[in-house]
Formats: sequence, structure tokens, C-alpha cells
Amino acid sequence: MPEYQLPGNQPAVICLMGPTAMGKSALAVYLAQQLGCEIISVDSMLVYRGMDIGTAKPTAEQQGGIPHHLIDIRDPAQFYSTGQFRQHALELIETILARGRIPLLVGGTMLYFNSLFGGLADLPAADPKVREELDQQAAKVGWQAMHAELAAVDSEAAQRIHPNDPQRIQRALEVYRISGQPLSSLMKQHARHQPVYDFIKLAIVPESRSRLHETIRARFTAMLEQGLIQEVSVLYERSDLNTRLPSMRAVGYRQVWAYLDQQLDYSSMIEAAVVATRQLAKRQLTWLRSAEINQRYIVGQSLPHSQILTELSGFLNDNNQEYFLNPK
Repeated sequence: MPEYQLPGNQPAVICLMGPTAMGKSALAVYLAQQLGCEIISVDSMLVYRGMDIGTAKPTAEQQGGIPHHLIDIRDPAQFYSTGQFRQHALELIETILARGRIPLLVGGTMLYFNSLFGGLADLPAADPKVREELDQQAAKVGWQAMHAELAAVDSEAAQRIHPNDPQRIQRALEVYRISGQPLSSLMKQHARHQPVYDFIKLAIVPESRSRLHETIRARFTAMLEQGLIQEVSVLYERSDLNTRLPSMRAVGYRQVWAYLDQQLDYSSMIEAAVVATRQLAKRQLTWLRSAEINQRYIVGQSLPHSQILTELSGFLNDNNQEYFLNPK
């Protein structure tokens, strides 16, 4: 008997998930070309203009003539919330379906995927004054201490949020200071029902963690060769950008910024960026291990494009087919 079964009678929406540096973008283009899809990016950093190399943003050529959505829609000085993503993604899903095409969501921002699958709480809007106060406090005591403060007021959120994730620690504390209620309580009280689609969830995970680590290092080295430092230098010179902004906290950008600020030497910058990217991949894999996934592909050096296409075509051609979870 299948462990997990989707309704089978609703419009299909393909979700391609996986950790960073797994080749999801190229696979998504291949699937979209074969199946008639439009791609919706599920990546919190691809939304920013002028941040191309360090985010591995697909070029026009790499996009292969497939429409890509939610890329280059914000300036790095602007905020882009999970709620905004959810609203935009749902609108795009409806628009793409109305065109008779299949939405294909691809990326590694698991919080964004979670907002689609499980709904989103009605949370207070960001308050720049409160965020500034939290940033100043963190500069004095450090984010480990801020995480401890979060644990004291919202232990459930603290267990879910990694101590090295300042953006989410800040948001949870911000919600508590604005509303006087823990973030976890608000999410339980006000969670909205998810839209009804057949979310076909595909996960790409590495066969070897050590090989993924090697790929991460090689990819960052390639980014440096492609001009990542010059790309960050342009952002560094802007008076309206700083490391408190979500865009400048991005893995790779944060470390190169510290190098330009003479806080890190060149080799230390590389090592810090590689370690931070590995930590990101670990968090992504942890989320995927606990998520309900229809098909989980454990891959080595290359992705089995044709195999994935064949199995995915089977799901799409039989809307009453039982969708299942691979054994973990």
C-alpha cells in the first residue's frame, strides 16, 4: 500500500527540490522542453538583480527558451518575503495552467516550498525599527546569544531554526517583539489551507556527501574565475547595501563582502564560503529527509535525466495514478 497518495483529480504542479550544486536548473530546463512546462524559481536569491554569478543564475542561453519566472524581480536593497513568494507563485501557477502548460517549480529554498505545501501563517509585517534594534543587539552579543533568547520565548521555533541562521532568528524574534506571541503559536493559530493541486514532489539528493562537498568547492572556485569578486565589488560600493540585508547575507556574497572589507584574507574567504555552502546543503537535506516526497532520486556524478522524464511522464499521463513515497 502506498505511504502517500495525492488526490489525483487536480491540476498537476511539478516540484523539483534538492540541495545546492546538484544540477537542478539544467534538469528543469530539460524536463520543461520535453513536457511543455514553464519554470517558477523557488530560490530566495535568484529574485535579486545584479546577483548572477554567485547565485548560479541560469543565463538566457541556459534557460533554453523556456519561460522562467521569479528571477530578477527585486533590487538587492529590497526585501522579498516568504509571503510575497507564495502569493506570486500561486498567481503564476494559475496563469501557467490557464495557458495549458505545466508549472515546474525548481529550487532549494525549502521555506518557500513549505509555504506552498502547508500554507502560511498570518504574521505581522516586517518592522525596520525592530530589525535595526535586533541587528544592533546581535552585533554586541552575537547570533548564538540571540538564538538563546529565541529559545527562551519560543522553544519550538528555536529547535527548528539553526543557530547559524541569523535571518530566521531575527524574523522569529521580530514577530515576538511586535505581536507579543511566539512565532510557532501564530503559525498554528492562523495557518491558511493550502491550495488544492497535485504537487508532484521530486527530490534530487547526493549519493555521496563527500562528492557533493567536492562539487561545492569546485563550483565556488569556478565562480571566482567567472568574476564573482568583481560582481560583489559593484554591490559593495553601493551606499544603500549592507550585510544586514537578506540579499547580502547570501552564501558566497557574505564571505566576499568580508574579503573586500578586509575582514578575511583570500584563502580564508574561500574556505568560509565553502563551509557556509556545505552547511546550507546540510539544512536542505535535513528538510528533505522529513518531507513527503513522491520520488527521491539518489544520484552520483550525473543526473538520470531520461529516467526522471519517463517516470514523471507516467505520473502526468495517468491522473489517477497512486503517487508514492520512496522508502527512506
